[in-house]
Amino acid sequence: MSKWIYFFEDGSSKDKDLLGGKGANLAEMTNLGLPVPPGFTITTKSCMNFLDKDSFFEESLKQDILKAIKKLEKKTSKSFTDSSSLLLVSVRSGAASSMPGMMDTILNLGLNDTRVHSFATLTNISFAYDCYHRLLQMFGDVVYGINKDKFTNLTQILEKRLNKKKQAFSEDEQKLLIDSYKKLFFENNVEFPQDPVEQLFEAIKAVFKSWNNQRAKVYRELHHIPHHLGTAVNIQSMVFGNSGNKSGTGVVFTRNPATGENKLFGEFLINAQGEDVVAGIRTPEPIQSLQTILPDTYKSFIEYAEILEQHYKDMQDIEFTIENGQLFILQTRNGKRTAKAALKITLDLVAENSISRQEALLRISPTTIDQLIHPVFDEKELTQATLLAKGLPASPGAASGEIVFTAEKAKEYQLLGKKVILVRQETSPEDIEGMIVSEAIVTSRGGMTSHAAVVARGMGTCCITGCEALVVHEESKTIICGNTRLVEGDVISVDGSSGCIYLGEIPTIVVENDQNLQTLLSWADENAQLLVRANAETIADLQTAMEFGATGIGLSRTEHMFFGEERVLEMRRLILAENEQEFEFALNKLLTFQQEDFYHMFKAVQDKPMVIRLLDPPMHEFFPHDTNEINALAEQLNRYPSDVSKQIEKLQETNPMLGHRGCRLGITEPRIYQMQVKAIFNSAIRLAKEGLSVCPEVMVPLVSEKNELKNVKDFLIETIEQTFKEHQVDPFPYEIGTMIELPRACIIADQLAENADFFSFGTNDLTQMTFGFSRDDIGKFINSYKEKEIMVQDPFQTLDKAGVGELIKLAVSKARHQKKNMMIGICGEVGGDPNSIPFFQNIGIDYVSCSPYRIPAARLAVAQANLKS
Repeated sequence: MSKWIYFFEDGSSKDKDLLGGKGANLAEMTNLGLPVPPGFTITTKSCMNFLDKDSFFEESLKQDILKAIKKLEKKTSKSFTDSSSLLLVSVRSGAASSMPGMMDTILNLGLNDTRVHSFATLTNISFAYDCYHRLLQMFGDVVYGINKDKFTNLTQILEKRLNKKKQAFSEDEQKLLIDSYKKLFFENNVEFPQDPVEQLFEAIKAVFKSWNNQRAKVYRELHHIPHHLGTAVNIQSMVFGNSGNKSGTGVVFTRNPATGENKLFGEFLINAQGEDVVAGIRTPEPIQSLQTILPDTYKSFIEYAEILEQHYKDMQDIEFTIENGQLFILQTRNGKRTAKAALKITLDLVAENSISRQEALLRISPTTIDQLIHPVFDEKELTQATLLAKGLPASPGAASGEIVFTAEKAKEYQLLGKKVILVRQETSPEDIEGMIVSEAIVTSRGGMTSHAAVVARGMGTCCITGCEALVVHEESKTIICGNTRLVEGDVISVDGSSGCIYLGEIPTIVVENDQNLQTLLSWADENAQLLVRANAETIADLQTAMEFGATGIGLSRTEHMFFGEERVLEMRRLILAENEQEFEFALNKLLTFQQEDFYHMFKAVQDKPMVIRLLDPPMHEFFPHDTNEINALAEQLNRYPSDVSKQIEKLQETNPMLGHRGCRLGITEPRIYQMQVKAIFNSAIRLAKEGLSVCPEVMVPLVSEKNELKNVKDFLIETIEQTFKEHQVDPFPYEIGTMIELPRACIIADQLAENADFFSFGTNDLTQMTFGFSRDDIGKFINSYKEKEIMVQDPFQTLDKAGVGELIKLAVSKARHQKKNMMIGICGEVGGDPNSIPFFQNIGIDYVSCSPYRIPAARLAVAQANLKS
């Protein structure tokens, strides 16, 4: 038989999933001997059963609640229904994961027209009726959805009419106010129940339902809290902070949640109930002032705060109430804190010998690390901001700036000292110079692995992609979003961590990348099994990767090295060449570019490994898009625009992502791959002569057939050997491997391993091919899939373990069977995803590779994966 109700003394902090965080901590504090008002918790399972089936309450829960109330009456020597020695209770939600302010609370439950009179006789008129007012207001809000402000307005009307504050009302005047409150219920077609038991039942059901209110859902989405957990309900005997000048209530952190300083941080109110502190109706006093007002109570609080922090071994957020000088602890939980404070507190706890280094590593989330290296919006300012639209959070960070629609305008504004946000339908290689100078990038199309997303992550630039709500008119330089119209020069703010775009400017906060972070990451490296490499090809990105502690480069995408006006021109000249002479001219020009590129890349990485992927662009990425761009290209190539248009049209593919790209390009036109390999080894030989030994790792992309890889590898080896002969140097070690990015490649991985020195999984394409989802278009439907719980995560952000993961697992097993010590990595962006990393460790991957600005978080995540395993 299931147990639906636990008294505080029956549980512990280990029962968090069943009793919720609040209930588990109330149980733990009760068993520690702290002064906790008695009560009981209705389990999270009860909530989910009720939400699934309304009749569950009547059939299974009702009688258990009544029995629990009887037991609570005995514990307190008070009655929940009689009018003498009144037992009043609070009804509070409490989920397993802390969701402050997201769900609902009702205080003073059990009062009615009769009992409030008795309560007034036992206490005083002002206090008793203040409690009743609060009950009616909270009950109306939580149970019936009546706005709290409507009750406040009624109070102000009567105060004005009687020309005095409600604290000075006589009992008859208090009844007038109560009658006006009850009339408000009536106007909303409901009635406030006079029976305390009925109040309790309705309150419990309302708190259960609050699990699915809109703000709770949004909070869970934001913090990746599962929707199937439910909330517990805590029924606790009331203590009254509003019973006089020796009473009060407050909320205190045992350390400063903003800075991490080891000093009490919080506030309290005399003669108030808990909701008053957070409601902002009165100005609270700092907790240190309690030492003057109620010194004995303050001394007790210090003692209890130390007990709680030492017991939980973490900074605590404590709610307390004082009733006529007696202190009660109502709640404790691990306190929310800024990224900077989280790091300081954790390192301080290690220094104080409260926790080990391993425990410290498990305390800090990879998201916290992201906040330490990217700017974030000021939380207070964000609450006042106007949300414009929401897209895919492609690259973290936060920025404000003036809207521009072209790379040229971005550069022009930047030279004038303006901060700009580049907004496009989608970006292309030609936009790179504008992207570099932009504070943030927004596209209305594309997914998490689109051109804009990949480039922005590499640069550490804030980016949102696939924002379908924005209708971007690049020619007229306007954006339409619902009823809002924006033009070039208007200011917006972009949050790349949440995907939210706001109107106007919002201040940002930058947390210093201080020594504390370096200390934590050094501990992470000591406890990691997986290595962390970077996806990078520009010198700036490579240097950033090395500074962030990458152990090497897991992916250098050579097509990204052709960004920029001069290089794009030569690549287009190559693709659109009309004769052999023009083709060779462009190829030699690109060889010159590539040799210099690889020389400086190897120099930046030094003796660390670097995987260089040979050219793998869908050809359409290099083509100009509109008439003006085609005309400009025709002029540069000294051709007629109509001829260029015809060539481009001829080269267009029905499905470019499945078209003439990857190793298919190398097989049909080997000279392109030969040029690249010659550039790589010319650079490596040059560096060898300068005293720097490098071991080039060349990766062949998009292989689906054993003979594809063999064909390409054979002519690459021939080119490499010829290059050694030309330079008259002895051959040095190198490796040729392949990127596994097609389902068929996973299935024949043992055959591919015969000709491959290493494997690296391109999870972006592998996910696209496995699901049949276009990675650039998934933004059009993924949110609907999440809302309808068809999918929990975007598979391009977090690995689909059941499908794509199984293919990777199969490929690793087959490859290891063929070559036991073969180096295998992950170079798709899920390689930097903390939720995917444990899977990669479990199946025997050697390293994960991600964009440079994700490296610090990935270094922590791989350590956590190892510690948890």
